[in-house]
Amino acid sequence: MPRIDRRTFLAGAAAAASTAALWPTTATAGARSFGEARVVAETYVDARTLDLTIDSPALADPAAKVRLLLPPGWTPNPARRWPVLYLLHGAGDDYSSWTRSTDVAALTQDTGVLVVMPTGGRAGFYSDWWNHGFGGAPAWETFHLVELLRILEGGYGAGSSRVIAGLSMGGFGAMSYAARHPGMFRAAAAYSGVVHTTYTGPHEPSPFDGPALVRGTLQVEGFDPDALWGDPAIDPGRWAAHCPYDLAYLLKDIPLYLSSGNGQPGPFEPPGTPADPNIEPLIEIMNKAFVDRLRRLGANVTANLYGAGIHNWPYWERELHASFPLLMNAAGV
Repeated sequence: MPRIDRRTFLAGAAAAASTAALWPTTATAGARSFGEARVVAETYVDARTLDLTIDSPALADPAAKVRLLLPPGWTPNPARRWPVLYLLHGAGDDYSSWTRSTDVAALTQDTGVLVVMPTGGRAGFYSDWWNHGFGGAPAWETFHLVELLRILEGGYGAGSSRVIAGLSMGGFGAMSYAARHPGMFRAAAAYSGVVHTTYTGPHEPSPFDGPALVRGTLQVEGFDPDALWGDPAIDPGRWAAHCPYDLAYLLKDIPLYLSSGNGQPGPFEPPGTPADPNIEPLIEIMNKAFVDRLRRLGANVTANLYGAGIHNWPYWERELHASFPLLMNAAGV
């Protein structure tokens, strides 16, 4: 896949050893194989935080990263099964972003949930890339929902009760995955999610519409914008087949949580912070349209379109807290 210089665009009771003071510690995993994908290393960042390094054929990457927050009582090769919360990151970021930028570790420390935070690429858009009809890597959907699922269930105690949430590009991923795989997830949440990737307007004051936002993200991160789903004017069906708005009818049977701001400075910005003229205004339009469609379909949707707020972490942390009871109730925690 063609690559050029990459830059940021979107804020796209573990088995503790007696030498806990020496975190992080890394050990090879004996190339543990689950299907074709293999765990080649495990790194304990701290007593609850375990990073996996995976040799993934779907990504053609021998070192794909996944961070786990382990539930109380978790042990290596557990016989017990835990409910799973998938947390997906945004564009221009990585698998460490949720623990780096929020209090998710503290939020989940007393819950019996396995938190899974996989790499999704700087602009992977949680999809198996079309690559001009040739397919192949990166196949993010296959990595997350086939390879990683087998690994988690085969060696890390993941159960079949799953919920999913994400921010920005990860909000797209949460809703798209839940729609494209009915029955896999019991609830889904998106915070400032790119939930209407086929939206074409009106979109003022943002200079983008849905396709322009996606393609612009790809270009800034150094990717061929047609490699993901093709040209939206020529391949509208492929775009719609991944778009949460277009797939809304497949989401009406599970609890959903959606939130976004409008790009104006809000309670987490210091005085004098300028408005966001690009991303969050369009995100708000997308979410309003998505929520309206879901409600017309009779979906069980909770929406917090909170007005003032830019595309930034303090809002996503707050919304994770707000949606957490919904997610945990659905997961059976």
